[in-house]
Formats: sequence, C-alpha cells, structure tokens
Amino acid sequence: MNGSALQEFIDRYNAAWNSHDVDAIVGMHTDDSIFENHTTGDVNVGREAIGAAIQGIFTVFPDLEFETRRQYLRDDLVIQEWIARGTHLGKMTRAGLEVEPTGKNVEYRGMDVIPISDDLVARKDVYSDGVTLLRQLGLTSI
Repeated sequence: MNGSALQEFIDRYNAAWNSHDVDAIVGMHTDDSIFENHTTGDVNVGREAIGAAIQGIFTVFPDLEFETRRQYLRDDLVIQEWIARGTHLGKMTRAGLEVEPTGKNVEYRGMDVIPISDDLVARKDVYSDGVTLLRQLGLTSI
C-alpha cells in the first residue's frame, strides 16, 4: 500500500483511535499483529490481546485524543509523531506500578512505527514520553 491509499488508511486508523472504536482499530490489524509499547514494555500479540490492551488504555483515559504532529509515509510503512491528551480517570498499571485515578489532565508526546502487510497493520511500535506523563500525574520529579 502506498500513496493516497496509505494516507486514507492511516487517517481511518487514527480516526478510529480518536473515536475510541476498538472494533474498528482491531479490524485494521492482521490476525497475528503485534502491538508493543516500548515505554512500558507491554507486548500484545493477536487481535484479541490488542483489543483488550486498547480497551484498557481507554479505561484509564476515557477522553484520550491524539493529534498528529508529523507523518512519514512510504510503501507499507507509517511513522507518525503525535501529542496525546486525556484525563486520568481509571487505574493505570505501568511496568508493575499501579496508579489510582488522579483526575489530572495529561499531555505528552510519542511516536508510532507502523508496518503494513496485506493492507492491514502488521505491528504497531509505540514510543512515548513516559517521564512527562508520570510527572504530570505527580509520580516523579525527574
């Protein structure tokens, strides 16, 4: 997939994330897709595990939205930088640490690397600024 077809696909994918449409997001992944958050160390393989992980994200931040800062598209590959904004209203578990809801608003940056296979997301590698997120939740002074 390339050019306008890839742009249209990633626009639909990002819109599904912003509308919290877990079924649409998962439906745009291959059956054996991998969703890996390199900041938290979480690795989810397959649509069922990916769906549960994404639902968990939306439970922690029920108003989570992403703003695309930059996108780089080439044949079967999307790299995008984003800003995430949301309110911490659910229990968050990160790398074994459990954080009760704080009610605080957060804004942090990140990047996705998304290879495409058979016109679907083959994997999504997420790199985000976890220090800023934890600082905004009052969990670190780094």
